[in-house]
Amino acid sequence: MTESTTGRPAALQERSRRSQQDILQAGYALLEEGGVDALTVAAVAERAGMAVGSIYRRFGDKEGLLLAIQHAFTETLQAEITQRMSVERLRILRDPAVAIAEAVGAITDAFQAHEALLRVFFLLGTRHEAVRAEGSRVSAEGNRHFAEALRHTPVAHPDPEAALDFAFRLTYATIAHRITQGEFLESERPLPWNELRSHLQTAVISYLLGAPAGH
Repeated sequence: MTESTTGRPAALQERSRRSQQDILQAGYALLEEGGVDALTVAAVAERAGMAVGSIYRRFGDKEGLLLAIQHAFTETLQAEITQRMSVERLRILRDPAVAIAEAVGAITDAFQAHEALLRVFFLLGTRHEAVRAEGSRVSAEGNRHFAEALRHTPVAHPDPEAALDFAFRLTYATIAHRITQGEFLESERPLPWNELRSHLQTAVISYLLGAPAGH
């Protein structure tokens, strides 16, 4: 039997990896369907086709399971955004407005694609410190990547770093608000995701490339 560099049989490692993925997928589905109340060790075990004891051995309890699911999800989400919003990819877009639109679009599209699960974690984070801390960590990491990806952009502000920081905050806050509060909290006027995306791109482009107020 082939041994891995860790000393564990490769087949056993692969089986463990698949089991981990089955657990995570079961957790994602339960959270999307019924929120955090639907996430129980027993429900995840049943959905994943595993014994309850094996879940406890891997994660300890529901709290450990929840945080592991959140961490795996946020890492996957960040990887999706990073792949599309890479420094190399945006640098070849010679028009700064196009690069900014691509960065904002990457965040918007990824968040929309995972809207149901993000809603669970956004709302849970308002009352669960560990969930909030993990969300803050990955959001701040996304902020840094946003600034890095657009560092070549000729930002029309005295403090480009502060301007890029605000641009990310504006993008993130607008999308997070939409996910948690829906389409019609502030207005009865429809604003579907594609229009929200377009208006947000226009707003961020104007803010970063237009002359600052008073200049």
